[in-house]
Amino acid sequence: MLSTIECFRQMTNDCIRIGMEFESQSIDSKTPSMKKLSLLSYGELSERYGGYSQYRLCAISKAAGILSSRRKSIRRRYRTRTPYLSRPVLVSCYGFKVENGNLVVHLGPDTFESIPLNAHTLRVISDPSVKVRSFSLSSRSLSLCVSKEVRQRDAHELAGAVGIDRNLRNLTVGDHERVTYYDMTEIVKIAENTNSIVSSFRRDDVRIGRSIASKYGERRRERVSRIVHLISKDIVRNARLNRKAIVFEEIRGIRKLYRKGNGQGRRFRGMMNFWPFHEVKRQVEYKAAWEGVPVINLSRGETQGATMDCPRCGERLQVPVRGDKVHRRQLWCEVCKRWTDRDLCAVLNISRRGWVRFAQSKGGAGEAVRGNPEHEGEPAILRVDASKLRHAHQTR
Repeated sequence: MLSTIECFRQMTNDCIRIGMEFESQSIDSKTPSMKKLSLLSYGELSERYGGYSQYRLCAISKAAGILSSRRKSIRRRYRTRTPYLSRPVLVSCYGFKVENGNLVVHLGPDTFESIPLNAHTLRVISDPSVKVRSFSLSSRSLSLCVSKEVRQRDAHELAGAVGIDRNLRNLTVGDHERVTYYDMTEIVKIAENTNSIVSSFRRDDVRIGRSIASKYGERRRERVSRIVHLISKDIVRNARLNRKAIVFEEIRGIRKLYRKGNGQGRRFRGMMNFWPFHEVKRQVEYKAAWEGVPVINLSRGETQGATMDCPRCGERLQVPVRGDKVHRRQLWCEVCKRWTDRDLCAVLNISRRGWVRFAQSKGGAGEAVRGNPEHEGEPAILRVDASKLRHAHQTR
């Protein structure tokens, strides 16, 4: 098996070399397509390497992807080096099957190897709608690429939509029936601790300092991703059980507000640039697609005034007087004569506007009126600590 993996690595590097030679000889330095690379390299691979013939096609495909990624970096004016596949790996979408709890792969035309799969993997692929498309095998790990046929629910099958308001220290999710606050202060603490640890090192060698910073940066990213995973998993599960769609507001380009020279402190800019708002959306979107939960992305114009408009009467809310620490996170409505939490106000407006647009696009605009919070009842507000979501059912 190890020799097959090493042979695949050498075939991929040969294809990269052939593609680089073709690119240097062409007039416009054009990167060869996969078809062109196959015509150039398949004969040489057949002469130099034996084994399972379909692995040559996969090696050509992987080399074409590496060359295409290099060309994209060049167009973006990034510095690039000569690409090569350094780690032995075997990637294939041909000639394998799952049988008796094992992944059976080819070592040669008539030679096979069985790799046992763990219980979690077998449970996932046992679903009839899940198909195993390819595998990636290294000397230490095995990864399966799977696809699933999911039917997205229509507007008449849903009971409403839940809005998501992403903030630095909390994540607010809900609609007029129930609102949940997810505490994310642990992510801010992780970012601050990592920043203080990295800044405490004094290294004369830039390479050593960069290596240490990269090590702690990866550790911070893994810890934050684990917390976001628990939050996004809980959001998608509740949306699926309650038959709700998920609505996001558009906040792309927000990092431009926290650049050096904008009159903000260094500590504040550091906290805001560690804010994982895109990671929350990314994880929620792919998990919702796996479960068949619709995700609605509102434009910047559709979410304009979501925080400042009263979810009850629609009037413009008033900001509290400076120095008022009691209502620091609340807004005052002159018509309703009451204080409203700005996160609650934002999530109610986002959920309502997203449901209206989704219902209209599906031809059921009349159903959107049900989502308007015009009744006198208040939504149930839940507070969940993001670091203790495993025990969230106990707090509820």
